[in-house]
Amino acid sequence: MKKKTIILICLVILLAAVAITFLIFSTEPTAESEGATKQTAMLVNTVQVNKGNYQPTLQATGTVQPVEDVMLSPLVSGQVIRRSSNFTPGSFVKKGQTLLQVDPSDFRNTLELRKSELLQAQTNLEVEMGRQQVAEKDLELAGIDSLSEKERQLVLRRPQLDAVRATVKAAKAAVQQAELNVARTTIKAPFDAHVLSQNVTEGSQVAPGDNLGRLVGSDYYWITVTVPVSQLKWLTFPNSDTEKGSMVKVKHSTAWEEDTYRVGYLNKQIGALDNQTRLARVLVKVPDPLGYESDSDLPKLIIGSFVEAHVEAKTIQDVVRLDRGHIRSNQTVWVMDDGKLSIRKVAIVLTDSEYAYISSGIEDNEKVVTTNLSTVAEGIALRSEATDSVQNSPQNKSKDEQ
Repeated sequence: MKKKTIILICLVILLAAVAITFLIFSTEPTAESEGATKQTAMLVNTVQVNKGNYQPTLQATGTVQPVEDVMLSPLVSGQVIRRSSNFTPGSFVKKGQTLLQVDPSDFRNTLELRKSELLQAQTNLEVEMGRQQVAEKDLELAGIDSLSEKERQLVLRRPQLDAVRATVKAAKAAVQQAELNVARTTIKAPFDAHVLSQNVTEGSQVAPGDNLGRLVGSDYYWITVTVPVSQLKWLTFPNSDTEKGSMVKVKHSTAWEEDTYRVGYLNKQIGALDNQTRLARVLVKVPDPLGYESDSDLPKLIIGSFVEAHVEAKTIQDVVRLDRGHIRSNQTVWVMDDGKLSIRKVAIVLTDSEYAYISSGIEDNEKVVTTNLSTVAEGIALRSEATDSVQNSPQNKSKDEQ
């Protein structure tokens, strides 16, 4: 009797368990299916791209160099008797301004001596020309016609006359040289310049070849910039001295404020690659690099410093501009197409410091996935936030970007 009771209880429990299990499975599958769908569609951020015309900014580094650079050296020997107060390091001097005066006394005396020698030679010439006239009359009165041309020249004192004329010519040259030496005792600035060094003072003895100081032109500086050869075709160089090349913003991140820059222009391309980097070299010309003419608050360029050059390239038409960070391996882009991942191979025309400019592989208004995915496979399900950003619309470009 007890065994039957136990078996009955077990059957009741078993039937109850079956009923409960059936109830669970009959209601749960819909909920699990909906949850599974949501879990397999990965949540991503996207950015909408737009085709348009864009002007890239190529970033490179360069070294500041003077356009005009000269070491002052005297052409005559002597003692410095006067030095201009402007001939000191850090000062500015104008073209033709006197910087140093070498004692001209000896050279002036030499000039007077050479002038007297010239006067004596000119007097000798007049005397000899008179003798020649007398010889011509004597020969005419003698009526001798049998002389050869050579003998006739000797009788007429032609060699003596030529010798005196040569003496006069040499005396004139000696006077000119003496005048030149007197002028050379005054050492002047060869161009509008900034004084970098001054190595002499009053009382110094100087001689040809001595280093008196260093001047650099203050009108322009050059910045020698290196760029990849492939980027040269996007740069604009002037065809004449009156034209300007591509505009360049020169920045010095370690010394200047973040938004501070100097404006220059591409000037020339150097016809040889850099020996170490094998990059092309171009010259950027920066006017009034020391702020001498404009008297502005712009920072001054320092010779030898390394600066950043942000070069405005030629406008690229009908391309998509995308952040470089959104370009995946093998030049691919992840696109969200109808809720699924599409891996696109793209053709990149140019890449600057921030963007890649794409000519094909992605179309206008498509959405690019910006989220890094742990699993990447063509066609996997994606879902995005309700609001997506718009990338690089030509109408949305900032003033700096334009």
